[in-house]
Amino acid sequence: MAIKDQVPVDSGFPAKTDGADIIADIDLAGKTAIVTGGYSGIGLETVRALAAKGVHVIVPARNIPKAKDALADVEGDIRIEEMDLADIPSVRAFGDKMLEELESLDLLINNAGVMACPEEHIGAGWELQFGTNHLGHFELTRKLMPLLEKTPGCRVIALSSTGHKLSGIRWDDPNFEKESYDKWQAYGQAKSANALFANALSRRLKDSGGLAFAVHPGGIFTPLQRHLPQEEMIALGWLDENGELSEMAKAGFKTPEQGCSTTLWAAISPKLEGKPGVYCEDCDIAEPTDPEGPMARYRGADPHICEDEAAERLWAMSEEMIGEA
Repeated sequence: MAIKDQVPVDSGFPAKTDGADIIADIDLAGKTAIVTGGYSGIGLETVRALAAKGVHVIVPARNIPKAKDALADVEGDIRIEEMDLADIPSVRAFGDKMLEELESLDLLINNAGVMACPEEHIGAGWELQFGTNHLGHFELTRKLMPLLEKTPGCRVIALSSTGHKLSGIRWDDPNFEKESYDKWQAYGQAKSANALFANALSRRLKDSGGLAFAVHPGGIFTPLQRHLPQEEMIALGWLDENGELSEMAKAGFKTPEQGCSTTLWAAISPKLEGKPGVYCEDCDIAEPTDPEGPMARYRGADPHICEDEAAERLWAMSEEMIGEA
């Protein structure tokens, strides 16, 4: 794919549609989905919407008791299994269990993530956000490929973000070993990686008829903001001086129920057939970023997340980094 492929398809759904409304008329009974981060924020609402439609939903969780509490009131066929995206052996163990127990996998929704956290390194010295948001999901997907390849029409959704605009891939210093750590640069790199991952994965699913897409869910207040002090959110314009939602946030931010809508649209929409690897936002394919437009920071796909060569370079780099673990 290329930036020219970022052409909206007129989905018919407004940006602030509830996720449950996206799939209200879709028959999903008997399908199987794995949703990472499915017990918090938009991941929880994704699970709730899918389970209500008869999907068997598996939620990998680092904190089993917390996941059980969060999902206690969600009706449907939901299973919680242990997995920590920051721990590659844990990811591999979960993947092996799924390969043994599942016959097919219709949806893999790589939703979990961390944002703008203090500097920390995991695995073989990987920066935490790149390691968790990208490499953990990268290895999870690789482990599950046998299931995906034998499931007709499977879809993989990688949660990216408008944060991709903050940084491309830091090819020579992904773990901030040469330069001082910047939490927003690190987040931007991880979100660019998520989008490029969907691009590269699409080619690997092509022969079996699977599709992969990147999704920006929109601005939503969830536990993702847990590392941000109030004064920083005020400076960003998300909160007013009293610590309440700003007028900008009220106008632009979505509820968690609305925040899962683009994920679910990308998971089921027939309008995405033949459009592998595109980056979606507001229940549609995102347009290319207008660099001169007033919303350039918040809307659209930047060219660097639509480059096949960069996607393949990242895939090879990720394989090498995982091998070091």
